[in-house]
Amino acid sequence: MKNIFYLLLIFNVVACKESTENSNEAQALVASENEITLTANQADAAKIETNLLVEKEISNVIKLNGKIDVPPQNMVSISMPLGGYLKSSKLLPGMHINKGEIIATMEDQQYIQLQQDYLTAQSKLKFAKSDFERQKELNGSKASSDKVFQQAQMEYSNQQINVNALIEKLKLIHINPSSLSENNLSKAINIYSPIDGFVSHVNVNIGKYVNPTDVLFELVNPTDIHLNIKVFEKDLDKLAIGQKVIAYNNFNPSIKHICEIILISKDLGLDRSAEVHCHFLEYDKALLPGMYMNAEIEINIKKAMVIHEEAIVNFEANDYIFIAEGKNKFKMFPVETDIQENEFITIKNTSNLIGKNIVTKGAYTLLMALKNKSDE
Repeated sequence: MKNIFYLLLIFNVVACKESTENSNEAQALVASENEITLTANQADAAKIETNLLVEKEISNVIKLNGKIDVPPQNMVSISMPLGGYLKSSKLLPGMHINKGEIIATMEDQQYIQLQQDYLTAQSKLKFAKSDFERQKELNGSKASSDKVFQQAQMEYSNQQINVNALIEKLKLIHINPSSLSENNLSKAINIYSPIDGFVSHVNVNIGKYVNPTDVLFELVNPTDIHLNIKVFEKDLDKLAIGQKVIAYNNFNPSIKHICEIILISKDLGLDRSAEVHCHFLEYDKALLPGMYMNAEIEINIKKAMVIHEEAIVNFEANDYIFIAEGKNKFKMFPVETDIQENEFITIKNTSNLIGKNIVTKGAYTLLMALKNKSDE
């Protein structure tokens, strides 16, 4: 009975020893607060990959916001200089229109009165001209007084002024004076589109009376749209005319639009920013006035030593990398980062890192394993 007790005791001791050894083998070994050694199983699970520092051309990128604008010469507000009633129009916001196309028809009795006044003035001008020429001939032979001749001259001149003024008024309402006669007077006139483009606003309806100052329609020609971005004071000196800009919106960030800076405002707003106007190198009909855009401008292109962004881990507001120093052995090393472009980050303190195998995948796994073991 005593022998059986001793055998059971020895078996339990050996079993406990084996269990402890297996447990220690399954845990990572922390040699110091900056070094860690993984077991083979842990290394396989972490799928760690390493790479060397490489030299690349990299640039600092300024990220900005803005929106698409249309230059004033590409935006047109349509009004009727003499007022009147809207007789017909088929315009709807978003509708495409061509230059010279009839976009509305107006009618009013004052259009008839204006045409009547012009034709009457034309008749009076012909009479005044004949009288002036007759008085000029008589005055030349001293058959009439200078006073009568001067009165005829004045009347002829006044009629010329009256006719020319009426001609300009007729042109304002798109009536050709040279084709006007007593047989083709009209109470209706047409309004024509002055540009190729789209309808952005319709402010009237059929039958509505509009005053000369009222805007009937707003048209826009988007083929010359530009990007208006806001740049803060600290970044203005980094920009120049002709500099390239990459623009994209939040809905389709993968679609990049190349722009070129054409104008930098010299006036700062209350938020200490200035407007920078950029021209799209290629017109895209999907870009609409008023659309908000993101913009990126590359500056200070230079060569630098870089590593993939996944290699950088942040702990207590400092940046670190892990260097492979042997089989499954890694050391955490502090780094100073600088410019980030695409997926790469420049490293400033590279003197001790050239030729070193730097962990580019699994860095945060190492950080968690290291700090968790350090805290125990």
